[in-house]
Amino acid sequence: MSNLNRDILYLLFEQLQDDKKTLYSCLLVNKTWCEITVSILWRNPWGFLKKKNERPLLNVIISHLSNVSRNKIGECELFSNFHRKPSFNYISYCRHLNLDEIQRIINENIKEKSNILNVRNEILNLFINENTKFTHLHMRKSFKHQIHHGAERCFSEIEFLSCNTNIDNIVLTKLIESCNSIKELKLFIDLENNNYRIIKLIEAQRRLFNIDLHYAYDNEPFYKIFEDSLMKHASTIRYYRINRRPSTSFLSSLANLRELDFDCLQFHNIQPWNNLESLSFPFLQILRSSNVPIEFLTSLINNTSGSLIEIKIDYVGHDEIGNKKLIQAIYQKCPNIKYLTLLIRNCNMLELEKLFISCQHLNGLYILINNNQDRLFDWDKLFEILTKSSSTSLFKIKFHSNELPAFETFKLFFDNWKGGPPMFSRNIYDNITDSKLIERYRLEGIIVKEFNYFQRTEDFE
Repeated sequence: MSNLNRDILYLLFEQLQDDKKTLYSCLLVNKTWCEITVSILWRNPWGFLKKKNERPLLNVIISHLSNVSRNKIGECELFSNFHRKPSFNYISYCRHLNLDEIQRIINENIKEKSNILNVRNEILNLFINENTKFTHLHMRKSFKHQIHHGAERCFSEIEFLSCNTNIDNIVLTKLIESCNSIKELKLFIDLENNNYRIIKLIEAQRRLFNIDLHYAYDNEPFYKIFEDSLMKHASTIRYYRINRRPSTSFLSSLANLRELDFDCLQFHNIQPWNNLESLSFPFLQILRSSNVPIEFLTSLINNTSGSLIEIKIDYVGHDEIGNKKLIQAIYQKCPNIKYLTLLIRNCNMLELEKLFISCQHLNGLYILINNNQDRLFDWDKLFEILTKSSSTSLFKIKFHSNELPAFETFKLFFDNWKGGPPMFSRNIYDNITDSKLIERYRLEGIIVKEFNYFQRTEDFE
């Protein structure tokens, strides 16, 4: 394998980009493997950065500085270990420029506070120049830097941008002049000092696919203007995430939307959502929501056409009737659903059983239980329905509850699951003290990983 074609090796190693341990082992095989591995590891050096590695990373970056730059900085405690130039031009491999991380690492590792600004400017010049190219740019925090003429070309291939809307005007001008291929946009919007010229940056893009909006405050005037600028890209937007109630006119224009995420924990639902109930997304595949009225979500699901494969509904109260209608909408309109996160009311167990019977492609189920509403939750009935009616494809099961069922109930559930697919979950709940029993079910192939009944997670992995 060590003699494989370089291009083939590169494709193979790319599949390992999230497996840093294996990639590190490839550094020692031979020169070709080392060169390919370095290029992949340095594509995004900030992605898996641990605290203990921040100073060594800064050392390597500083080792790229010219003698002229070192003279500008003066004495620096990091220079003593790097009199030699590095073996590779590591920075040339970098495609993710995370200005927030660079600033933080400098602040935390340079002891001479009076020298931080000089070190920062020289390091930024290593990254921001006419010889580098980036595809991802992160600068949520305030960023001001003199970008020399021609250096803005390093932003010409940006596909992902994460920034604050109070972005410095000089920096924004450079982005407007050089960027037209942004596909993913993540914006943090403040109450005031928003730079309205960011609208020009949005309008300059050829095709926007993913929009992720984070409002620190409910800034209605800016939101209206911003939404209008996004209308140009309505037909291409596939992913839309927002942490406040959206307007009907804009949301209804997203005819080709595949993924919709309402993360509204920060804002109370003062404005009504009922005027959004006529929305229709025929191609919607993923729906996630937090603190969104279930009446609206039920209507939205009813207006889909069978393409939903994942639904996550969390952090919102369910009355018994609303919960019943929501479950009915899912099993009537989502026959292909694979992953479901949902609160279940005690009185709607039969509706849950109908869901299991209708949704035969379900792989992952995360059941939420509100013990304030259902103080005596019927775990026996839930486990009976799971073992009797769920499809053979269901193997990732999680629960969130403030109260656990009796230990014998667990044991009966595991015994009845025999013959079904091995169960997947993450950590065992602390009160289940009989580790021998858990180990027994693991050895029998009933449990693959351990259960966690209290920790909420974003996915099933």
